[in-house]
Amino acid sequence: MTAERTLPVAATALTATIAVYITLVAFGNVTDFGTNQDFVRHVLAMDTTFQDRDLMWRAVTDATLQNAAYVTIIVWETLAALVLLAATGLWVRGLRHGGAGQGFGPARRATTLGLLMLMLLFGLGFVAIGGEWFAMWQSTKWNGLQAATRMFTLSGIVLLLIHLPSPQWRAERAG
Repeated sequence: MTAERTLPVAATALTATIAVYITLVAFGNVTDFGTNQDFVRHVLAMDTTFQDRDLMWRAVTDATLQNAAYVTIIVWETLAALVLLAATGLWVRGLRHGGAGQGFGPARRATTLGLLMLMLLFGLGFVAIGGEWFAMWQSTKWNGLQAATRMFTLSGIVLLLIHLPSPQWRAERAG
């Protein structure tokens, strides 16, 4: 493998890894709907937090709203999975053609979109809204901050990797 191909190969492998992960997450949420539905329900209801009356007005206890939030999460995960699976295919196509033609630009754009979708879900959705607004950090049982932070960080690292300077990226801009 040449030095010029190292970064695209790494980008392909890491995009595929995250694509498989979020595909399995979405699949699990669809096939085992109730498990994570309980998670979302408890986080939104804030029923395992410190029950501080200054915060409890934020709780969402309506089952319809809780289910709508959970279905929205699943749809978002599924869309992100589809984008990242497509991005993986674009990376593979770029590698097969040695970066010729459209190069890696379409793969980089699709990967960026998919990773940003995940960073919004895990960073904004779980860390900011779930963790802070709904005080998920207070719960010993229904606390997904560690997993959300892990996914946010991994997505961010891969996002940085695909935007590192590379001779192939410069060649695309020139061509």
